[in-house]
Amino acid sequence: MHRGLSRKTKQFLSSLIKVGILFGASYFVYDRLANNDSLDLRQFLAALKNNQLFTEKNILILLGLTVLNWLLETLKWKTLVSTVKKISFRESLEQSLGAMTASLMTPNRMGEYGAKALYFFARNRPKVLFLNLWGNMMQMLVTLTTGGIGLWVLVNKFQVDIIGYRVLRIAILAVLVLSLGILGGSQRKFNIKGYTFARIKGFVKRMPPRIHIASLLLSLFRYAVFSYQFFFMLKSFGTELGYVEAMIGISSMYLLASIVPTLTLFDVVIKSTAAVWVFGHFGIDELSILCIATMMWLLNFVLPSIFGGYYVLNFRLDPPHPPDRYRDPLPKERETSL
Repeated sequence: MHRGLSRKTKQFLSSLIKVGILFGASYFVYDRLANNDSLDLRQFLAALKNNQLFTEKNILILLGLTVLNWLLETLKWKTLVSTVKKISFRESLEQSLGAMTASLMTPNRMGEYGAKALYFFARNRPKVLFLNLWGNMMQMLVTLTTGGIGLWVLVNKFQVDIIGYRVLRIAILAVLVLSLGILGGSQRKFNIKGYTFARIKGFVKRMPPRIHIASLLLSLFRYAVFSYQFFFMLKSFGTELGYVEAMIGISSMYLLASIVPTLTLFDVVIKSTAAVWVFGHFGIDELSILCIATMMWLLNFVLPSIFGGYYVLNFRLDPPHPPDRYRDPLPKERETSL
C-alpha cells in the first residue's frame, strides 16, 4: 500500500509512527511507575536508598550485567540471522534494541517480530520472522527446563499443594499433547504464506548444527546473567539466601511469569506477583521483592528501550542493500524433496 503514496507522504507517516511509538512507550513507562498499585514510587526510591543499591560499585555491576545481557542477545540474533544475511554486530544491535522499543506496548513482545522483519526485504521477512521465533523458543526452552526443576524442588521443599500448581501441570501436558497432535496430523495442511511445515522443517534441518548449539548456549548464558543480576540484588537487600536456594526461587518465578500472556509494559506486574508468591516461602518481605522485580524491569527492558528509541527515530523502511545480496535458504524447488 505504501508504494502508491508520494515520498513526502511516506516520510510524514513514517515520522508520525516513530514519534507515536516513542511517546506511547514513554507514557506507559511513566504511568507504570507513577501509578503502581503494588509499589509507591517514593516508597520504591526510599527502599533503594536505604539498601544502598545506588553505590558506585553496585551501579557498575548492575549496568555491566545489563550490557552483557543485551550483548549476548545481540550476538544470538547475529548468529541466527546469518542463515539469511550476514550482518555486522552493530547492525544486530540496532535491530535488537530498535525491536525492543517497538515491542514495548505489544503482547508477549509480538511487535519485535514485525520490527526486525522490516530491516529486510519482503521476500526474506517470513524467514526472519521464523528465526526470531526460533531464538525465542531457545530462550523459552532454557526457562522451562530450569524453571521446571526449580518449581519441582520448591513444591517438594515447602510442601506446596495448591490447585494452581495442579492446573499448571495439566495445562503443560495439554499443550504438549495438542502440539504433537497438530504437528503429527496436519503437516501438509500447515501453510503460512507458502511456507509449509515441510519447508520449515527443511529450513531447520539445513541450518548448520553450530547455529542451533550457539543459539542454545547464548540463551543459557543470558539466563545465567539476568538470574545472577536478580540474585545480586537479593543480597544487596540483605537477604540470607545462598545462590542455590535463590536460583530455586528465581527459576520458579521466571517459569510462572513466562507462561502468562502479557504486555511487555506489564511484565513487571506479572513478575512481581510471581516473585512475591515464590519468595514468600523463603521468608523475604514483599517490599524487597517488589523493588527488585521493578529494578530488573527497568534495567533489562526500559533502559534498552531508551537506547532503542534512537534506532527507531533513524529507521529507514527500505533496507540499504540491493536484493541480490540476500540468500534464500528455503528454495521452493527443494520442498518436494523434504
